[in-house]
Amino acid sequence: MAHYEHLPIFKKMLDLSVHIENIASHFSRNHRYTLGSELRSMCHEALSLIVEANSTRERVPQLIKLRLLLERIKIHLIIAREVKAFNQKRSFLTATELVVNVSRQNEGWLKSVQSRPSKGR
Repeated sequence: MAHYEHLPIFKKMLDLSVHIENIASHFSRNHRYTLGSELRSMCHEALSLIVEANSTRERVPQLIKLRLLLERIKIHLIIAREVKAFNQKRSFLTATELVVNVSRQNEGWLKSVQSRPSKGR
């Protein structure tokens, strides 16, 4: 199996997952079990997609799924901000910066994979 622990995208997604775990535990009870739970689940799924993409030759499907999942995470973060689930504005800003960083890395990875000529299989 390919090593994924050293990938910058994996490290940033792991940072985002840990950040979400920490801030979601401070959401009010109502938001902790709805938005918090969904955000946690999506972050875990994103980590899995990164591992899958790194472990296969056909990376494009996983990277496209990751792109859509990151958009869903952004939307949930915005909803959490709007319903005032965050105790501190800085928590939202950090989460947003991390998801944007992962999104940029994903787009770069996707472009690099799509620009490679197919090898005869």
